[in-house]
Amino acid sequence: MGTTVFERRLPAPVAIERSLRDTVLGVFWLDDVKRPEHPVLSGTVTADLAIVGGGYAGLWTAVRAKERDPDRRVVLLEASRIAWAASGRNGGFCEASLTHGHENGLTRWPDEIDRLEELGRENLDGIEETVSRYSLDVDFERTGQLAVAVEPHQVEWLREEEGFLDRDAVQAEVHSDTFLAGAWDREGSALVHPAKLGLELARVAMQLGVEIYEHSLVRAIEGDGAGPVTLVTREGARVVADAVALGTNVFPSLLKRNRLMTVPVYDYVLMTEPLTDDQLASIGWSNRQGLADSANQFHYYRLTADNRILFGGYDAVYHFGGKVRPEYEDRPESHRRLASHFFTTFPQLEGLRFTHRWAGAIDSSSRFCAFFGTARRGRVAYATGFTGLGVGAARFAADVMLDKLSGEPTERTELAMVREKPIPFPPEPLTSIGVNLVRAAMDRADHDEGKRNLFLKTLDAVGMGFDS
Repeated sequence: MGTTVFERRLPAPVAIERSLRDTVLGVFWLDDVKRPEHPVLSGTVTADLAIVGGGYAGLWTAVRAKERDPDRRVVLLEASRIAWAASGRNGGFCEASLTHGHENGLTRWPDEIDRLEELGRENLDGIEETVSRYSLDVDFERTGQLAVAVEPHQVEWLREEEGFLDRDAVQAEVHSDTFLAGAWDREGSALVHPAKLGLELARVAMQLGVEIYEHSLVRAIEGDGAGPVTLVTREGARVVADAVALGTNVFPSLLKRNRLMTVPVYDYVLMTEPLTDDQLASIGWSNRQGLADSANQFHYYRLTADNRILFGGYDAVYHFGGKVRPEYEDRPESHRRLASHFFTTFPQLEGLRFTHRWAGAIDSSSRFCAFFGTARRGRVAYATGFTGLGVGAARFAADVMLDKLSGEPTERTELAMVREKPIPFPPEPLTSIGVNLVRAAMDRADHDEGKRNLFLKTLDAVGMGFDS
């Protein structure tokens, strides 16, 4: 098998080590904001709607619930701080796709794909409208996303896409000798400051009357749904609610039925210091699109408001047992690999330093996009399994959960994509074995002109394959 561009063009090890020397292990986005404190829940409160989770899914549900019914009493419980997990540490790509790309959606829901893509665009338009209506300070830029080919076989993949750019055209957008072609989706993606989006949604939710509690970990749901259900926190506080929405993302579900439906996969990220005007001019990028290469193990990168470059992806690491632990965020080999790939992509930026390195766990489902459902006789709704697409899709998920809790069918609730569930992952040690086999097979495909082996083709056939 061959080598990839990132193996053929290795920067000097000393340049990599120098770039990481003073890097802080911490999330740039969270260091870049001031986070207000919210009280801890105590005693017993009642609510029309209780929400578990202070990330995008929970916050959008809170805002959308109050927009539908301003008189509804809504209480939101967060185990730690607002937007501290995936919602505060992602890349800030807010995409229209609800299905993790056209091909994944076409394979799974061919009869619905056109409408799903329309709904995705409407959802992104709705996010942009909300940013404008409430004057959200979230660094929103609807610059689109540029997919780039870094190997010859990827050029043919992109040639079929709308917005195809040949080598000269893609170099005119962003100058990297590794870019052989591109496809620019101008309307299907926006960029945001992830932590600001979470905090601003919380601000709006409170203005609309939502009660937010932090450091209030829910450990159980009580009640069979015949009447109101009760959320019980670790400290023994309680919320008695007519309805509950679960937005717990990558963390263990409060519903036993969902414990094997997602696995946490760690994604690693670097953030540079701000580029000088000369450094920025050396790479172009005047249209400020989000970027992603077309490999199975792909990189994503973008500019921030102050012209830093976020560079992440490639490694996707699963730890045995599906645990989410802070110590998994410091993985020097992954961050060194990212630094090496960064300077392979932009050798003209050698000497640039990284200020932050971090990681986050992604709630991966076997169908690679969110799934939905209810429990406790329809009084509890959930959405999870976003698989890296939650920045945009969380708003759509909020509307699905609220639709389901209303008890009345809507276009959203009748979609096969909403009604169907993914295939669950097997118990350990099979999950760990399977995830690592997939990673190895994907890596081999990247070294063999993208050709999928029998193992990957078998997963495709049973509905657990991925083609975004």
